[in-house]
Order: sequence, then C-alpha cells, then structure tokens
Amino acid sequence: MENEMEIRTLGRTGIGVSKFGLGTMVLGAWGNTDHDSCARIVNTALDAGINLVDTADVYAFGESEEIVGAAIAGRRDDVVLATKFHNQMGEDTNTRGNSRRWINRAVEDSLRRLQTDRIDLYQIHRPDPSTDISETIDALTDLVRAGKILSWGTSTFPAEDIVEACWVADDRRVAAPHTEQPPYSILCRGIERDVLPVCARRDIGVIVWSPLSGGWLTGKYRRDGDAPAGSRASINPDHFDVDNEAKYDAVEQLEAIAATAGISLMELAMAWAVEHPAITSALIGPRTESQLDELLRAADVTLDADTLDAIDAVVAPGTDLNEADRGWTPPGLDVANRRRVRTAR
Repeated sequence: MENEMEIRTLGRTGIGVSKFGLGTMVLGAWGNTDHDSCARIVNTALDAGINLVDTADVYAFGESEEIVGAAIAGRRDDVVLATKFHNQMGEDTNTRGNSRRWINRAVEDSLRRLQTDRIDLYQIHRPDPSTDISETIDALTDLVRAGKILSWGTSTFPAEDIVEACWVADDRRVAAPHTEQPPYSILCRGIERDVLPVCARRDIGVIVWSPLSGGWLTGKYRRDGDAPAGSRASINPDHFDVDNEAKYDAVEQLEAIAATAGISLMELAMAWAVEHPAITSALIGPRTESQLDELLRAADVTLDADTLDAIDAVVAPGTDLNEADRGWTPPGLDVANRRRVRTAR
C-alpha cells in the first residue's frame, strides 16, 4: 500500500508531483552498480508516495535511464517521468547540445532506454550558446505535438536565459518552459535573487537539485577529518570544495539549529528546501537503500518561523557560499570573451 506525500501542482502544467522527487544520477556506474538494489530504491520511493522520478541521458551514459525504465515498467502510469538532454553522448561532435538534429536523436534514445512511449518532462540540461533558443523551442514543440514529450523545461538556466526562452515562445505562440531545475540548498541560495522570482511570475514549476549541497548538509564532512569512504568528496576530490571554511562554519551552526528543533541536519536541510513558495519539489539522490530511508523521514518535517529566521542568520537569502555550486558558468566569463581583440599596427 502506497503512503501519502504532499502533492504540489507543477507550474501551469496541471500535473501533480510529490514535494520530494527521486533523482537517479547515482543509480548506475556513477554510484550504485547493483541494478537490483537500484530497482528497490526506485520502487521503495514510489511506495513511499514519491511520484516524480528524474534522470538524464548523460547519467552513467544511459545506464541510469535503463535502470529507471526497467524499475518502473510495471507502474509507468503512476510515475511522472523526467529526463534531460544536452551533454556529450558520443565521440561525434553533434552528439550533444540543444540543436534540433541532436534533440530528435536524443529523445528516441531516451524513450528506448526508458522503455516508454512518452516522457512527461523533457529538460534542457544546460544552456547552449551555439544554438539559437528558437531552434530548441521549435524542436521541443514538435515533440509535444507528436506526443513523445508532454511538457518541457530547463535546468540550471540563469534568469536572463529563462526570460529569453519565454519571450521567444510567446513570440511563436507556443508553450514557454514549464519547469526549471536549478541547484538550491541552504548553502547555495543565489536563485532566490532572480531565478525564483522569474519562475513565480511566469508560473514555471521549480524542481531543485542538490538540496543537501553534495552531502555537506548531512554533516558527514568535518574540517579535522578525512572524507568518508564512498562519499562524493572521496570519490571525486578534485571537484569538491573540501577546503571551504565558510561551509564548515555554516554546517556547525546549522547543526546547532537542527538540534534545537529536535531534528537531524539532513531533515532540516530537506524541509528547508521545499519551504520557499516558488519551489515545487526537491530531488533526493540516494545511493543506497539505507540513505533513502533516512531521506524519506524528512518528508513529514516542517520548520517554524524561528527556525527559518535562524537559518537566514547563518546564510543570508540570495547567498552562494561557493559560486561554482550554481552549476553553470556563463561563457562570457571565459578569458577569450572578456578581452578586447587588438590588431597589430
């Protein structure tokens, strides 16, 4: 028997999704390589009331989609299935990006791996400055009309790119982005300044990723100890800010706030991530079944005003403790794009 979890409407789509969604990036070669265990994680999440399952073609280069497709094969109609395209999927230069050419191939590949005839939410994984957004929107609109996708969204788009996508769609009299999927956590609050207000104004659903800030908000990382075996920091230390003193300070203060509230740091972080009125759902990304059990306990936690105010005093609204956590660096910041071209005399 399935449990109940709060259901929220996903923007203007009319689709109801659970306030926690299941993110599957670490199901497969990038995390849990036991497919039977991964299937149990997916189905346990569904049994607990989660109906939103999010993946991407690039996660373990298709393996995550295959795991998800096999796991939900018998209950596809109960799942709001989301996936993404954009990242490099082969050696050929055109097996990536946001062009119509790649979208038409990528969606067929995802449909095959997911063992389904339609994708409920198809998301542009990152902006592609080399492709006019009108080309991307036209291709996605055609997929909606063909019934291969039911809605489309963006992921980790800056506010100005979301606005441009909306303007272009309005000009073409077609559907603008239905969703945005940005990074968001107590330690990464930059989207509160611009992305969330834009999404609220345009009735764009928001599904946030990394609400635990890559594991920082589980309390597993200590300034005086090594990263635990199997953690993201131990597996990929070159891309993890283990020397970020501001984060260590914040985590220590947040643990005290959680203790006062009588909950764990992880529960505090997850409950906080879905508190903002512009947020529809927050993705949990368990690698193991025990991690899933811990994360599900946060579904019933709510935070009072005093706790929320105390969190704001630790990390101010609109603040990112590490700019890299925003997930995408605009190409305009590249050296080649911020130096004047000087011709020889």
